[in-house]
Amino acid sequence: MKCPFCGFIEDKVIDSRPTDEGSAIRRRRECIKCSKRFTTYEKVESLPLMVIKKDKSRQPFDREKLMNGLLRACEKRPISINDLEKMVENIETQLHNSLIREVTTEDIGEMVMAKLKNMDEVAYVRFASVYRQFKDINTFMDELKNLLRDEK
Repeated sequence: MKCPFCGFIEDKVIDSRPTDEGSAIRRRRECIKCSKRFTTYEKVESLPLMVIKKDKSRQPFDREKLMNGLLRACEKRPISINDLEKMVENIETQLHNSLIREVTTEDIGEMVMAKLKNMDEVAYVRFASVYRQFKDINTFMDELKNLLRDEK
């Protein structure tokens, strides 16, 4: 590590401790040449997860957008914020563990719908109506029939 004071490249680590709930390590270092101390942080390098939108544009995965969509679908439903946060965390973990660096909005939507279907059917239908962009009452009824058929 290059000393920020004198530019010398050798130092010794004085202290190391985890920070950010274990996602990084804070190291106090001392330059061998000038004896000044400085702090460095070490964390795992992660590649951004990119989302391919319907118009083929790409943007970084944003867990807040996912959470906002779930909050709208679950409004006035008996689902806790904690449950929604766990769902978002679970989906994000699944996406990162898949080692796929680009995922479509359709894939994310299907993951959300699978989880909502088991959690709350009304929230599922609300999310599906926006996600699948029902064109008319018939497509909406088809989705409801599928939901009822899956229950049997």
